[in-house]
Amino acid sequence: MTFKLTDEQLMIQSMVREFSRKVVATTAMERDKTKAFPKENLDQMGELGLLGMMVPLEYDGSDADTVSYVLALSEIAYSCASTAVVMSVHNSIVCESLLRSGTEQQKQKYLKPLARGDMIGAFALTEPHAGSDPVSQSTTAVREGDHFVLNGTKRFITSGKNAGLVIVTAKTDESQRHQGISAFLVEKETPGFIVGRLEDKMGLCASDTADLIFEDCRIPVANMLGNEGDGFKISMTALDGGRIGIAAQSLGVAQAAFDASVKYAKDREQFGQKISKFQGLRWILADMATEIEAARQLMLSAAAMKDRGENYTLQASMAKLFASEMVNRITAKALQMHGGYGFTKDYPVERYYRDARVFTIYEGTSEIQRVVISNHILRDKRRLRSGTAR
Repeated sequence: MTFKLTDEQLMIQSMVREFSRKVVATTAMERDKTKAFPKENLDQMGELGLLGMMVPLEYDGSDADTVSYVLALSEIAYSCASTAVVMSVHNSIVCESLLRSGTEQQKQKYLKPLARGDMIGAFALTEPHAGSDPVSQSTTAVREGDHFVLNGTKRFITSGKNAGLVIVTAKTDESQRHQGISAFLVEKETPGFIVGRLEDKMGLCASDTADLIFEDCRIPVANMLGNEGDGFKISMTALDGGRIGIAAQSLGVAQAAFDASVKYAKDREQFGQKISKFQGLRWILADMATEIEAARQLMLSAAAMKDRGENYTLQASMAKLFASEMVNRITAKALQMHGGYGFTKDYPVERYYRDARVFTIYEGTSEIQRVVISNHILRDKRRLRSGTAR
């Protein structure tokens, strides 16, 4: 189906597009060079209500739907993927997890400032030896009176250095495997919370990615998110929403690369004519446009299902898988179409190419998405054989 956006969704998309092109885009290339965290962008995005988009008004959010959110996120990613990944983790994972699982006290204390953009949130699940297999994580949380004592190391944490609040998962009962994992709200200045090394990355250079180290870090029992043993469930639910966010980021970068390619094809002359006249390039542009539109529809479908309160795990994985692999194909074609110029930093396509590469890796690799999708398919088939499906 083709989605007909509401007037409100179109208004949000238009507003964010204007902000993205006029503000975010102007510093994107320089930030990529200097690796400067986009604080100024985020401050203005907080004022525009973009850092608490799906948070209700009562918690100082914008009370927007998921469709509006992914439209906005795509527009930010169009100009600066580094800014977009911070926005995505902050909204899709941190704010959403607090909204779903937080106590009223936690929402008042943490969700409100997060929604206003007064501080940035991070999510710490991955560890040096636990990536696609989060159950094998080794960070522990031991109860001592009114506190839990955290010990362990988290790796590849987006906004790890700049976040004011981090959702951290840790084992509270190692005998219970995934049901023995709990989640905690850890403030930046907590004693025993150490920001370790920063990764020197291929892309998303203006977004910090850090190790987070916990050495006898004492967390109040009141800062447990959800109940003890809920950490794995909270994480998996958060990643479903996050994967729609990755699809949105992929779409924004792909659209930017496509638009740059169309402009270049119309301007560049070879053999006495614009290269846009060559059938080979025209067909490449046609394929690029088709793939982008297919990704857009998958993203909007998953977002709309989430808004309707339906189970969207399968659709989120499909959207993430297709869009993240699509953007890698699109940016590669865009770079190729630019020829030697595409390999230089004078044109933005090389940045798009570098930024896009991680989209098939983080928040669940393409291989993990295929596991999720195939599990849904095969589980349904087993039900059909047993006569329990409806």
